[in-house]
Amino acid sequence: MSDQRVRLFIISILAFMVSGLSVASVSAQSAVTDGGRGQGAVSHTAWGDPDLQGIWASSGATPFERPNDFQGRETLSNEEVAQFRTEADERSQDLLNAPARRAQAGSNVGAYNDFWMDRGARTNRTSMVIDPPSGRLPSLTPEGQKARNRWLKAPGGRELDDTWEDRHIWERCVTRGGMPNAMFPRSYNNNMHVFQSPGYVVMLLEQVHEVRVVPLDDRPHLPENITQWNGDARGYWDGDTLVVTTTNLDHRVSGLQPWSLFHSHEGSGDGLTLVERFTRTSSGELEYEVEVTDPQMYTRPWTVSFPFSLSSDLMFEYACHEGNEGMVGILAGGRAEDAEAAAAR
Repeated sequence: MSDQRVRLFIISILAFMVSGLSVASVSAQSAVTDGGRGQGAVSHTAWGDPDLQGIWASSGATPFERPNDFQGRETLSNEEVAQFRTEADERSQDLLNAPARRAQAGSNVGAYNDFWMDRGARTNRTSMVIDPPSGRLPSLTPEGQKARNRWLKAPGGRELDDTWEDRHIWERCVTRGGMPNAMFPRSYNNNMHVFQSPGYVVMLLEQVHEVRVVPLDDRPHLPENITQWNGDARGYWDGDTLVVTTTNLDHRVSGLQPWSLFHSHEGSGDGLTLVERFTRTSSGELEYEVEVTDPQMYTRPWTVSFPFSLSSDLMFEYACHEGNEGMVGILAGGRAEDAEAAAAR
């Protein structure tokens, strides 16, 4: 057989194999879609569950609560969003080109510079809070207000620094703050890697390398006396939406971080319950919603919603560890302030 005929033979075989794989893939996909819970818009796994797998990125650029300037408005125009994004880009460029500044003793030395920030893009929403309709968190109960005040050591909100136990569990790299806080986007490390297997959905959260394992069977929740940082999750499919109910949260975690951009209370009520919904609205977007019910701390339930976008980036280890160098400096600074206060008396 001539070289040319050999090449034509090989090309024919490869073409046949590729076409066969394509037909098999289409047939398998059709079978999964026809036997699955949805039609067409959402792909499904080989065992028939809606496919949520991939690395998803959320954005912390949208305000958590609605600013006063946008009272009564749920969304922004495309022109307004473009303006916000332009201003954010210009601010980042200004920070990049700004001259270095030396921190003064007794002042806030800051944290990460702009190189580390990954705030994402502003969405059209005026707030992540969608209920109450005001886009603002509901009022705290008297007990919730007491809990919020407990972390305030002095007027002006100076953080506690008497012992390492005063420092927040996120700062100590124990957890990002527990649920629902672990899901909310910040200024960086907002990725989530979703894995699926028959009967389970697993979420690997980039920040503080936390893993949420969600069983999809009908097993009961843990006994009430067993609590966990991220609670006890149970899930099921409502059409193409994954619904996850979480209970058994450790009361030492915050429903929201008191020292983050989400100003709330330290700790949560014993009856804190979360209902999350994950809906893949397109091949590249995952809509997230969580309803928070904490009658001990809040006067009514509240709901947050924001989108995740499918990312082509890789996720690497979040190398956080308790007892970092910063802890020594924080506590040493607290002792220096105590000495100054004692000398002034």
